[in-house]
Amino acid sequence: MSDRAKDWDPAAYHRFQGHRLRPALDLLRALPETPQGDVIDLGCGAGDVGPALRATGLEGALIGVDLSEAMLAKAQDLDVYDHLLQADVCGWSPARPPALIFSNAALHWVDDHRALFAHLVDQLALGGTLAVQMPHQNNAPSHHMWRTLAEEFFPGRLAKTKLPGILKPAEYHHLLAPLGQVSLWETEYYQQLPASDLGNPVRLFTESTFARPILQMLNSDEQRHLIRAYEEVIPSAYPVAKDGSVLFPFRRLFFTVTRD
Repeated sequence: MSDRAKDWDPAAYHRFQGHRLRPALDLLRALPETPQGDVIDLGCGAGDVGPALRATGLEGALIGVDLSEAMLAKAQDLDVYDHLLQADVCGWSPARPPALIFSNAALHWVDDHRALFAHLVDQLALGGTLAVQMPHQNNAPSHHMWRTLAEEFFPGRLAKTKLPGILKPAEYHHLLAPLGQVSLWETEYYQQLPASDLGNPVRLFTESTFARPILQMLNSDEQRHLIRAYEEVIPSAYPVAKDGSVLFPFRRLFFTVTRD
């Protein structure tokens, strides 16, 4: 099984469920007119967006696709999907052309976006839409500091670790424009992360997603060392309020492309 499926913790991911769901709802509100047909929740995770996708009213099956068995088990509990499929999106193709392929905060874990997005648009029904949201946060202190500290304490080991990442916005525009009608934008969300007895809120937010593969490459003692160092430096970039909360800016990239 791919490393992308290993050790996803639905409970840790859902600690900030509302913050993670808001971009998906904003993307849904930005969808162009869509023909009737199947709706694919690509990288559906624990199914957080499933109820909102069901509410679009599109006639067709709602199908969730994800590689994580733990996340799919949580999605099954929601009872909103017609089908759930465990599959790697790199090799996935729908059984019939869907009206909508929707992907929220998943495809930044997948390589070769130039080939992937051309393939996904090609799977759509005519007039169908590919709608994608991905974090665009890798150069922010929240993410950069994980990499910097890991390289300082464990030189060379990050080279063997797959971290999520995306292209520049202009590269997506050049890639997608020949494939259909494109809308491309970014939003920076100022998220107030609540105080926690478990540690710094920014650390808790990022370690369950971006930093997950970094921590997986370490043993328990090394993990504790890295986390302790991150907790010491991250307040300099994201000050902690008197109540223990943190205002955390987080940038996300969105696009829709509708097949001509």
